Amino acid sequence: MPDELLDVVNEDNVVIGQEWRSIVHQRGLWHRGVDVFLFTRDGKLLVQQRSQDRDAFPAALDSSVAEHLKAGEDYLRAAVRGLKEELGVEGIELHPVVEFRMSDGHNDDEICQLYEGIVEPATVHFDRREVERIVYHALPELRALMNTGQVVFSYWFAQLLRWYLGEPSELGVLRIDQPKFKFTLPRE
Repeated sequence: MPDELLDVVNEDNVVIGQEWRSIVHQRGLWHRGVDVFLFTRDGKLLVQQRSQDRDAFPAALDSSVAEHLKAGEDYLRAAVRGLKEELGVEGIELHPVVEFRMSDGHNDDEICQLYEGIVEPATVHFDRREVERIVYHALPELRALMNTGQVVFSYWFAQLLRWYLGEPSELGVLRIDQPKFKFTLPRE
């Protein structure tokens, strides 16, 4: 991954400086990220399998989109950028779901926002440098895959999915927004 300048934040999500991504991860500095859950109209979640070449969690299942926020970028802009860069889709109406704090244990300490939206599968043309493949799963299928342990999930995706399913997770929830879609399960 090319190095990019990120905002460094404190645990209250206030920008306190800027640093290169490589340094942020090397030092375990708090920074911002965004995740997107894209659902088909019948409630299946678009899940990406990360490229084998990714530094963190290569070949693991991941959110529809997971991005770091570049310096000066807001959550929604980063989500829209990620949709275009990773999946080749534009014009999707995104709705905030939860803002949270999480540490994955590998010096990746983030304050993140999760969005959800609806996607038409025919419009998805993913970037093969970042994404190995995409699949669509109903939430109960994903729960079963996690429980078997036979499929590797990125740490953050597993925690987000657990929270989304109403199960215990490592998310430090900062704010919950109203769910938008009928297939969204009740939250804690």
